[in-house]
Amino acid sequence: MIRGVARRGPVPLTEGPVVVSLTEFTARRFQDLPWIALDGIRLGDGWWAMPGAIGVTLYVELRRRRGGSLSVWASEEALRRFIALPRHVAIMRRYRGRVSVRAATWTTERFSAAAVWEEREARLAAAPR
Repeated sequence: MIRGVARRGPVPLTEGPVVVSLTEFTARRFQDLPWIALDGIRLGDGWWAMPGAIGVTLYVELRRRRGGSLSVWASEEALRRFIALPRHVAIMRRYRGRVSVRAATWTTERFSAAAVWEEREARLAAAPR
């Protein structure tokens, strides 16, 4: 797995509870993977100003035609605002028939990136498709 650099949002990580969101896609065709990754990177270009965002890391697994994001939010409302952004909606629509998506969202009292990466597969496997 190749992980990108974590991008910080405008909200600092504190000791309190945060919302964690894992989203993973599997491309049906390998040729779509670079375009999906590029759109994800471009979507993150404004991350530093995303209301309620604490941080995000993108990743890709080339052999499995998979990629995704791990994002951390100050609240579920902030995450919902991001999901509803016209740019995000347009990207999701563009690839709707070309990928399968798994996602998991939960609240944790103390965020640990190492713990989330360790339990990523289990969280996504338990998520509805």
